[in-house]
Amino acid sequence: MRVLVVEDEPLLAGALAEWLRAEAHAVDIAHDGGAALERVAVHDYDVVVLDRDLPVVHGDRVCGEIVAGGQAARVLMLTAAAEITDRVDGLGLGADDYLTKPFAFPELAARVLALGRRSRPAAPPVLRRAGITLDPARREVFRDGRYVPLPRQQFAVLNELLLAEGAVVSAERLLEKAWDEHADPFTGAVRLTILKLRRKLGDPPVVETVTGAGYRIP
Repeated sequence: MRVLVVEDEPLLAGALAEWLRAEAHAVDIAHDGGAALERVAVHDYDVVVLDRDLPVVHGDRVCGEIVAGGQAARVLMLTAAAEITDRVDGLGLGADDYLTKPFAFPELAARVLALGRRSRPAAPPVLRRAGITLDPARREVFRDGRYVPLPRQQFAVLNELLLAEGAVVSAERLLEKAWDEHADPFTGAVRLTILKLRRKLGDPPVVETVTGAGYRIP
């Protein structure tokens, strides 16, 4: 999934990003509300992890603009305030979930994964197709019962292909969902990742190239 972390404390933002990247998500970072709104306007995020107390543009306003703009992104709001009224206010602004600081990284990762499922048409918790089984929560992939260890990028690409349920997924879509904003669209990263993924999954090949359109698992 593509996740935006909006947190004005650089150390915490970096730690959150690294944890979520280890869960095979593509993660961008913004340190203030204005930068967050700029990124949301450009990228198709699945989840926005949003600190409520932000400089430049307050987190409440960022949340409101995401909701008002009809964005598909789900919002997980973070706050140091533990009062029930604060949580109620945050949810009333349109946040989909609320987490109070300090929190455990595994819990945040689990909530991000759950919200990501809600940002798209409903998908089963475990994806299966063409002999492939992918469990996003456990970060495990099996091919015909054989465990297939995949690095983060390949896992993310395979997840997108399985979510498409046989439909063609363009290289642009894969780049948007599996890479962060620093990715160079002209490097051939998607093609190279697909080649490596095919080798890892083994024979017979299951990832098809649809010339001029993208890739699919029929």
